[in-house]
Amino acid sequence: MKTILIITAVFPPEPIVSSQLSFDIADKMSEDYKVTVLHPRSSRPYGFSFDKKGNKVSQCEEITIDSYVCPKSKLIGRFYESFSFGLHCKRYIEKYWNRFSCIYINSWPLFSQALIVKTAKKYKIPCVVHVQDIYPESFTNKIKSKFISCVIRSILLPIDQYVLNNAAHILAISINMKTYLMRSRKLNECMITVVENWQNESDFIAYKNSHEISEKNSILSFMYLGNIGPVAGVEFLIHSFVKANLKKTRLIIAGSGSRKQSCVELAKYYQSAKIEFWDVPDGKVPEVQSQADIMLLPVKKGAAMSSIPSKLPAYMFSQKPIIASLDLQSDTARAIVESDCGLVVEAENEQAFICALQESIQWQNSGILKQKGYNGFNYAMKRFSKRHNLSLITKLIEAYVC
Repeated sequence: MKTILIITAVFPPEPIVSSQLSFDIADKMSEDYKVTVLHPRSSRPYGFSFDKKGNKVSQCEEITIDSYVCPKSKLIGRFYESFSFGLHCKRYIEKYWNRFSCIYINSWPLFSQALIVKTAKKYKIPCVVHVQDIYPESFTNKIKSKFISCVIRSILLPIDQYVLNNAAHILAISINMKTYLMRSRKLNECMITVVENWQNESDFIAYKNSHEISEKNSILSFMYLGNIGPVAGVEFLIHSFVKANLKKTRLIIAGSGSRKQSCVELAKYYQSAKIEFWDVPDGKVPEVQSQADIMLLPVKKGAAMSSIPSKLPAYMFSQKPIIASLDLQSDTARAIVESDCGLVVEAENEQAFICALQESIQWQNSGILKQKGYNGFNYAMKRFSKRHNLSLITKLIEAYVC
């Protein structure tokens, strides 16, 4: 029996959803197949302590390669990180190509993907490419100069087109992403399957079942939990919370990332507001989120159009209402509206977000907090659960196992 090669840019103990996805896929596939996992050393998110070792997949060969890593959000460093990882994977495939039946790729765009796919094509190994974000658009859309943006896009876009047009199959994480890729990369619909990123619902259910509901604090707690990076817009949260001037409330920012220190400094400027920064130990997301009354989901303009942030299902599984500031036409906005689990306002619209925060205060003693939390949980069980989505991916990979 040949081996399934899983190439992933992140892997436990990294507390990144994409890391857990790769782990879940490797764990499930190893029940019936030989599996080798290839990944770099742990580095995400920036500032996180990796003292704890990640869970090991039973009957799975795990190989940590010594490629360059760049946890800080630096352009040249990230480009080199992608190239370095791809080069190491290329060499590994060239050395052991006759072992592998197919390759699942959840890697850094764009250079690592291209090197892996090109090498796999040389040895006629089918690749299933998991697209977590659309590049180069996610990068070029942040460039203010339209001319420079167009030039860079014209250089990088052919790389992504090569990757996707030479993959055996493509996994997209939202309907909007699939539609955009089909149009912009000229892909056939049958080449792309939508499988939304999941959270392990059992972790949240087990925590809730094992802990009694405690009496609520007199202070209403708003919480953001996730990576504190450039796209998250946590600074926007801080400014909006302070200007809302809400009595008996606090803002909890839980997590780590490249923008955390600047957010801490910003919060110090607003000494009259109750703003707290919490660490999130590995595996403690359900516990930390249980301390919140309302979860906050800010995403900068344009960033939510092609994917659903991993925070959304995690928030829903914690049975917490959600106030979101993001693109109104995004799949994320549609999910919150369809499930009736919170409020959605236009991305980066500070006044609209302030009004949403003020409106949510009225939910506290009316039962709306609990009802919206239930609504989100029930919706997430149908769309974002591991039970539902993991089997979709593993069955698709199995179709390419020779």
